[in-house]
Formats: sequence, C-alpha cells, structure tokens
Amino acid sequence: MARRIPIIPTILVVAAAATMVALGIWQLGRADEKAALLARYVVADENLASVPFPLSGEGEEALYRRSELTCEGAISKAAGAGTSAKGEKGWAHKSICQLDGGAQALLYLGWSRDPNSPAWDGGEVQGIIGPGPRLVLDPPVAGLAPLAKPDPQDLPNNHLAYAGQWFLFAITALIIYAFALRRRWRDEERSKV
Repeated sequence: MARRIPIIPTILVVAAAATMVALGIWQLGRADEKAALLARYVVADENLASVPFPLSGEGEEALYRRSELTCEGAISKAAGAGTSAKGEKGWAHKSICQLDGGAQALLYLGWSRDPNSPAWDGGEVQGIIGPGPRLVLDPPVAGLAPLAKPDPQDLPNNHLAYAGQWFLFAITALIIYAFALRRRWRDEERSKV
C-alpha cells in the first residue's frame, strides 16, 4: 500500500526549512563581513590621526579613531554606570554638547566614584569616537579620571552562532514533520484494520 504524503503541508514545511537554510547561509556571509569590519576597527584604533566627528550619526569609518571638537555649551549632563581606564566600576559622566552651527554631540567626559555631574560648560575637547557615535574624552575634563576607551574587541561577532541556530531550526522542522507523517500513516493503517 502506497503511503500518501500531503502536498500542501509538505510544500510549506520544505519551504520553511529552505528559508531557514538560506538565512543560515546569509549569516555565514555576515560573519565574514563582521570579522573584516572588526579587523578594520582594530587598525583604526591604532591610527593616531584625528578625523572629523560624525555629526550625522553615521560614519562607521570614523569609529575608534581620534577626533576633536569645540563644545559651545553643555545642553544636558547625566551619569551612568561606567568603567575607568584602570578597570574600576563607578560613574561615566556624559554631556550632550552644543556645537557651532546647531549640531550636537554626545561626549563622555570622564569617570568618577561620585554620581553628581561635575561643573563643566564646554570648551575644546579630544578623544576617541565610540559607537553611538559618542566621543570618549581623552584626556577627561573637570577633574574626572579617564574612562575605559572604546575597544573594538568588545563588539560581538555572533553571526556564526546565528547560522548554527538557523540550520538547527531547519533540521528540527524536518524531523518534527517526519514524525508527524509517520504518526499519520500509523493512524491510517490502524483505522483500516
């Protein structure tokens, strides 16, 4: 007796599994792209030449490079959890800074154990561009200690794990469907007896 395979559910499961495999292959390509990007960031981190701060919010090529700007005035200040250059936990002091021409920039002023914002109203600053973008000041201002500088090694490259997950999802879907077919065939055989 020939076992019937339901056409529509089979097409749906195979299409879903094929999509998952395609997503896994795409993630493998992204893993290579991310590795190249991280390698480029490591080289940028070693380059001491200053670049303009990316005011538009975009500018991956500027990340982990040195930059300098003139803060016309601190619009707002805040403190959040931060790590000093020595690895101590405490407060990272930040400021939204008004720039010439109306643009704004996020500055990480420095580190302290005190959560109260220091007195600082602007001026010429320099530092390292981190993701965001933000400028982590080096040297810090207002008597603060240096923050841990942005490190490209802190960026994860999870794409290989994501690829593995997609492949595992595809295999799992096919196995579950095979068990469902097997049960259906067994139930059909029992109903004929």
